[in-house]
Amino acid sequence: MGQISPRGGAGADVIPIGEAPSATRVPSQTPTRSAALGRVGVVLVSHSRELAQETADLARALAQTDDPSAVAATGGQPGDGLGSSALLIAAAARRVDQGHGVAVLADLPGAVRTVLALLARADEHGLPFPVRFANAPFVEGAVAAVATASAGGDLAAVVDAAEEMYRQRKV
Repeated sequence: MGQISPRGGAGADVIPIGEAPSATRVPSQTPTRSAALGRVGVVLVSHSRELAQETADLARALAQTDDPSAVAATGGQPGDGLGSSALLIAAAARRVDQGHGVAVLADLPGAVRTVLALLARADEHGLPFPVRFANAPFVEGAVAAVATASAGGDLAAVVDAAEEMYRQRKV
């Protein structure tokens, strides 16, 4: 597989997070929306379907809301086994799309490469628009993303919340 350009292939709308308009957004200015209008979807991509599902369950439980965001967990290959599948990721993104964007988090470098390659050819794979990759720790980022999406945050706020988890110290 060749090198992926930060802007993606022809016709792709992949913008490096540092260059995205949301990179300068102040969190207190982040718009929220009514639950009736839908939520930002969250896709959790792991090499293990079970790990992705457990992370999604944890994030939903910790969000403590009666109106959770749409969350999809995907991992492994279409048949069985460990890995990541662009086909399964694209299907998960379409399942959680409510018209307000989809944030995607991945666990290991192989899954990240699969997600970025998929986003570089978003139109070819029928991905909803917009879809953004959150460069975040998997579990902590998932919890922050789901909580923010469930609270009605827009796509930029959901991605920012997940990525903020890299800056949170545990001690």
